[in-house]
Amino acid sequence: MDFIEQLFGISPDGGDGSLEVLWIVAMIAVAGVFVWRRRAVRQKS
Repeated sequence: MDFIEQLFGISPDGGDGSLEVLWIVAMIAVAGVFVWRRRAVRQKS
Protein backbone atom coordinates (compact mmCIF):
# COMPACT_ATOMS: atom_id res chain seq x y z
CA MET A 1 0.00 0.00 0.00
CA ASP A 2 2.63 2.49 -1.00
CA PHE A 3 1.26 3.84 -4.25
CA ILE A 4 1.75 7.49 -3.22
CA GLU A 5 5.40 6.81 -2.49
CA GLN A 6 5.85 4.94 -5.78
CA LEU A 7 4.04 7.52 -7.92
CA PHE A 8 5.32 10.75 -6.41
CA GLY A 9 8.47 9.77 -4.54
CA ILE A 10 7.27 11.30 -1.26
CA SER A 11 6.17 9.66 1.96
CA PRO A 12 3.60 11.84 3.75
CA ASP A 13 2.64 9.06 6.18
CA GLY A 14 6.16 7.89 6.98
CA GLY A 15 5.85 4.81 4.78
CA ASP A 16 3.27 2.96 6.88
CA GLY A 17 0.49 3.10 4.26
CA SER A 18 -2.12 4.76 6.46
CA LEU A 19 -2.70 7.64 4.03
CA GLU A 20 -3.36 5.22 1.18
CA VAL A 21 -5.83 3.27 3.29
CA LEU A 22 -7.56 6.52 4.23
CA TRP A 23 -7.89 7.45 0.53
CA ILE A 24 -9.36 4.05 -0.34
CA VAL A 25 -11.86 4.17 2.55
CA ALA A 26 -12.89 7.71 1.57
CA MET A 27 -13.46 6.69 -2.06
CA ILE A 28 -15.55 3.70 -1.01
CA ALA A 29 -17.60 5.91 1.33
CA VAL A 30 -18.23 8.49 -1.41
CA ALA A 31 -19.26 5.75 -3.86
CA GLY A 32 -21.59 4.31 -1.22
CA VAL A 33 -23.24 7.67 -0.69
CA PHE A 34 -23.81 8.07 -4.44
CA VAL A 35 -25.36 4.60 -4.68
CA TRP A 36 -27.53 5.18 -1.61
CA ARG A 37 -28.67 8.58 -2.89
CA ARG A 38 -29.52 7.20 -6.34
CA ARG A 39 -31.58 4.40 -4.81
CA ALA A 40 -33.38 6.85 -2.51
CA VAL A 41 -34.28 9.11 -5.43
CA ARG A 42 -35.49 6.17 -7.52
CA GLN A 43 -37.73 4.92 -4.70
CA LYS A 44 -39.51 8.29 -4.51
CA SER A 45 -40.57 8.07 -8.18
